[in-house]
Amino acid sequence: MEKKLFDFKTKTIVATGLGAALFIVLFMYVKIPTGIPETDIKTAYGVGAFFAALFGPVAGGLIGLIGHGLSDAIQYGSPWWSWVVASGLTCFITGLVYPKLKVEEGEFGGKDILRFNIYQIIANVISWVIVAPVLDIVVYAEPANLVFTQGVVAAISNAVSAGVIGTILLVLYSKTKSKKGSLTKEQ
Repeated sequence: MEKKLFDFKTKTIVATGLGAALFIVLFMYVKIPTGIPETDIKTAYGVGAFFAALFGPVAGGLIGLIGHGLSDAIQYGSPWWSWVVASGLTCFITGLVYPKLKVEEGEFGGKDILRFNIYQIIANVISWVIVAPVLDIVVYAEPANLVFTQGVVAAISNAVSAGVIGTILLVLYSKTKSKKGSLTKEQ
């Protein structure tokens, strides 16, 4: 069965809600400080990348956007929109790998791991080194040297989170699925 890039079924809607809820909780409570102001290693990006790879760019983008937006609103009273947009974009771009993976069919080997990580690294670089700092400067008049430093640190830490946590979750999830043709009929 061919996977459509922007297919949005009932299970995708459910996964988006679950993914956003997990993203919020992890974003708020499971993070490692980097020493750069307002820039932590967030485990939420590993879960966001996992859901994006399984359900596609729309689910991924919504998980990042809703998860980051609501966690900012809960913690700080209002979202920091430049970073909320970057979170949504990161998970959206990572989700573009979706039709190329066969995790649901029990396949996630070396080439798939490499492909997933290339997508998520590119997504993190675009979102955090370009989009978030530029929006910080344009929307919030933040100093360029600070936001580009934050952006580079965020790109690296989020890529590590997505690379380690996302890859582990995808490998483990693929092992729960039966490979096509793996069952044989007894005679």
